[in-house]
Amino acid sequence: MNARGTIDRPLTHDPQKQAPMKPSTSEPTGSATPDFTTTDANDSRQNRTREMQLIPEALARAHMHERLRSADAERRALRLATARRMQRRAERASLRARRALAMAVMQ
Repeated sequence: MNARGTIDRPLTHDPQKQAPMKPSTSEPTGSATPDFTTTDANDSRQNRTREMQLIPEALARAHMHERLRSADAERRALRLATARRMQRRAERASLRARRALAMAVMQ
């Protein structure tokens, strides 16, 4: 099979064995128009691009922060419910002990 490589799947990954890049004959040399953006505009464009790239990361960070906060609130609520249950159990045990003591004194 004599298939030629593509840009995505070159025949070889060794740069010495790859064909050298040659300028295109369809376009004249120097035909590209120069970029007239100023440095400030280019910097602001670069900053916007960087901010846009960081938006998913910031969203993920906020999502994880919210999940951690809700898990912490759920743990606190569970701890509070357990503490109230134990308090009611202790109050019932105290009442039983008082009744037993009163019954022992009355006998």
